[in-house]
Amino acid sequence: MPTPQKEETVSDVAETLRNAQAAILADYRGLTVSQMSDLRKKLRDADTQFAVVKNTLFKRASEGVIDPNPQLDETLNGPTAIAFAMKDPVATAKVLADYIRDNRNTPLTLKGGVVGGRFFTADEVNALSKVAPREVLIAQMLGSLQSPLTSFVGTLNGIVSNFVFTLQAIADQKQAQADS
Repeated sequence: MPTPQKEETVSDVAETLRNAQAAILADYRGLTVSQMSDLRKKLRDADTQFAVVKNTLFKRASEGVIDPNPQLDETLNGPTAIAFAMKDPVATAKVLADYIRDNRNTPLTLKGGVVGGRFFTADEVNALSKVAPREVLIAQMLGSLQSPLTSFVGTLNGIVSNFVFTLQAIADQKQAQADS
């Protein structure tokens, strides 16, 4: 029979899952308290909540929020910490991957995650961390949309300019004929 504390944990995790863009799972076994605090601070800057949740409680909380997935069930073994990306999954994945890369002796390892309701393996989460930030992608998209319009306006401007120069040349020619 579940205790009220476990029920509250399950409801809190379920609510966080509903509001999060992604949940990235990591094995934190062996991290010191200072390393865990450092990682939490970096994740907080990326608008990410980092929590250690029992696997069974996470499975119960994910029911009805995340589609059942056998890969997710396999991933949920051993100690698991979950990074809940509240805004940008790429930023969260980048913080975790950078932390692992910068601290070569860290025992932290990625296990996988759920992004947009789809299960990602550890390799896919690593690939996600290499994607450009959201703002850069938006700027690139706007630039690619704006480029053809700018070229079209330049072409129209050239046509109008050539027409004006032609009219001016005809006017100058007629003026020269009238003066002679």
